[in-house]
Amino acid sequence: MKHYALIFLMLMSCTLLSQNDTKTKKSIYKTIDAWHEAAANADFDSYFKLMTEDAVFIGTDATENWHLEEFKEFSKPYFDKGKAWSFTSLERNIYLDSNKNLAWFDEILDTQMGLCRGSGVVVLTENGWKIKHYVLSITIPNPKVKNVVNIKKNTDSLLKQKLKLKTE
Repeated sequence: MKHYALIFLMLMSCTLLSQNDTKTKKSIYKTIDAWHEAAANADFDSYFKLMTEDAVFIGTDATENWHLEEFKEFSKPYFDKGKAWSFTSLERNIYLDSNKNLAWFDEILDTQMGLCRGSGVVVLTENGWKIKHYVLSITIPNPKVKNVVNIKKNTDSLLKQKLKLKTE
């Protein structure tokens, strides 16, 4: 009988942990959705309040690696026009660290650029979950990669030269 009680307690413990993970993931999901919604509504303050003070946003262009203040400066004109960008998550995966205060995610987005992939890191702060790092990528079907490589060949060549000069 003691064995059954122990097994029951173990199952209940696993169930509670699973429910807590689900609740935590739902909270993270809501944060990311609210962030995307704030951009779609051109709500500058709400958008950037959902990011940490040391956040990084990496855009689709190879030169777009912005720390928060740089990203605000880049983004402000778009928000001021009343239309920033509109990203709707079609699929999202969230992964939690063992302490449940750090998570990373990936998502497929419906955007004005067609399908894109977003991935990022969120951290639990005193004010809830916030985005610390985000990477936006345009998806390219594998059969079309060669065409895209050819399209960006000259631009990539110039940027590679510039970056090599920086490291010398």
